[in-house]
Amino acid sequence: MRKLMVTTFLTLDGVMQAPGGPGEDNDGGFAHGGWSVNYWDELMAQVMGEVTSRPFAMVLGRKTYDIMAAHWPHAPEEAGAKLFNDATKYVASRGRPTLEWSNSVLIEGDVAEGVAALKKEDGPELQVHGSANLIQTLLRHNLVDQFHLLIFPVVVGSGKRLFADGAIPAGLKLVDSKVSTTGVMIGTYEPAGEIVTGTFALD
Repeated sequence: MRKLMVTTFLTLDGVMQAPGGPGEDNDGGFAHGGWSVNYWDELMAQVMGEVTSRPFAMVLGRKTYDIMAAHWPHAPEEAGAKLFNDATKYVASRGRPTLEWSNSVLIEGDVAEGVAALKKEDGPELQVHGSANLIQTLLRHNLVDQFHLLIFPVVVGSGKRLFADGAIPAGLKLVDSKVSTTGVMIGTYEPAGEIVTGTFALD
């Protein structure tokens, strides 16, 4: 059985929408596209390189797939291009799009059932990048084995959140952490069961 990792860029207020540039995702009138760009340093490049240094396949929502497919096949000289182009891409979509990026496979039928079936197969790690709407489905069905979160020191006020309304309450365990020179907190978390509550009230 293979694991599924979610790698996500987040603002301090939990928004993951359009980190890479204006126009990347304008849903809901989002006006702050590109909020992550000016915070990158060598450590962050190293961390992202480590994520893709082991064999992997991707599970992507349709919007993220379209963004990546419009870039990586046309930028073969960029670092990581061969890895993304060669990886198998499993795509979740409400329609039946033509998937022209090499090694792309449409997830047929129910997405949660399809991803659960992929996890039961032998093969490389499954990685989710971006894909805000898809992640909500994965969270509701307890399909995420690890969260790799890069939390940027910026607040945008509104937008698509990783843990949106309706997220199932759960505990997480921090298994690795780093901080970039620009103040980006990089944490790796794994599910840790139900929330354990307590009280500071005096007896």
